[in-house]
Amino acid sequence: MGPRKQKKKSIMTKLEAKPESIEIDLKRSAMVVVDMQNAFAKPGGMLDLFGADISGAASAIRVNQKLLAAARKAEVEIIYLAMTYKPDLSDAGGPSSPNYHKELGLRLMRQKPEHAGKLLIDGGWDWQIVDELKPHDNELLIRKSRYSGFVDTNLDDYLRSKKIRYLFLTGITTNVCVESTGRDAFFAEYWPILIEDAMNHTGPKYCAEATLWNFENIFGWVTHSNNVLTMLQSSVVTE
Repeated sequence: MGPRKQKKKSIMTKLEAKPESIEIDLKRSAMVVVDMQNAFAKPGGMLDLFGADISGAASAIRVNQKLLAAARKAEVEIIYLAMTYKPDLSDAGGPSSPNYHKELGLRLMRQKPEHAGKLLIDGGWDWQIVDELKPHDNELLIRKSRYSGFVDTNLDDYLRSKKIRYLFLTGITTNVCVESTGRDAFFAEYWPILIEDAMNHTGPKYCAEATLWNFENIFGWVTHSNNVLTMLQSSVVTE
């Protein structure tokens, strides 16, 4: 019988963050990648068609590539969220739903018939995760039809089944889907940690600044990818 293979084990480790550093248990942590889809990050996607500035998306993609590589090496859970509608829009909400009136993809598909059936529709190009950040086969992708990843999804059940408490949030957009998911995480007794340079916002810059202020002071923590990478790279020991 050969030598027993050593197991890698995550340990409690400190993360430098604002407003103060916190202790993180990586065995109970997940990297939650919010809506890094063509719709929000690529030319020709839904945000670009709307006329929003997506120039910050390329940088967010590069930062996410580094974070995901480090998280996989450290055996941290990775979960993708994707804003999604069924082809018949049965999960989008009808005229009595505020989502029908406010969600950008639904509005564009009504206003511009050439986009009907194409924006955020499950399986289409617009809906897909950007090529640079494709999920691995063993990583969970959760479809959501509202801004928050906790609404009408199995995210909460899955996290609790894995005993996960700490959520590193990245993605698009900072002030809409990332913020909505992070707020709901806080209300559900998770520890939401926003990685500020791994996200891109929509609207004026102050929208992102407001989200970061809210999480630094009220709803959670804010950190930089360099701090997370340092923590991940030093967090795995052999036993």
